[in-house]
Amino acid sequence: MSSERYAYILLAKEKWWRRLCDQKEAGKDTQAFVRRGLVGPKNAKIVLFYVTGPHKEIRGYATFLQRVTGDAEDLWRSHSHEASLRSHEEYLSFLQTRQTVSFIRFRDLQELRAPVPAKTISRVTGIRRMPRSGIYISKKMAHELIGRSD
Repeated sequence: MSSERYAYILLAKEKWWRRLCDQKEAGKDTQAFVRRGLVGPKNAKIVLFYVTGPHKEIRGYATFLQRVTGDAEDLWRSHSHEASLRSHEEYLSFLQTRQTVSFIRFRDLQELRAPVPAKTISRVTGIRRMPRSGIYISKKMAHELIGRSD
């Protein structure tokens, strides 16, 4: 894997970030972040969670496992136990009639002690405005943002 595609910054609303944290606190190690359509990382070592407005900051990261894409109903049947959506009805409402979905699977969610503000993200990555679909960044950038040195 290219060091330029080491990490992927994934955008999440506050509601979904809190649910991921709640799942982690409840002991769930493997989780899935649901996205409408075929979006998200295909290959990465880690995913960074950027919580959108008004905060606009990276709040945590996790070890990326895989992106699973396909039919919404098939993926709900196979991966709903990992998702932060609480019911099939909430899932359908979230999808807004879309039939294709991506489950971005990860494990070992870590919440940062000090969130990384947008200004710092911009300085490190050169990205002025975070793309809604997310973006790959290098190992060096990722480690500078989250303070890892491995």
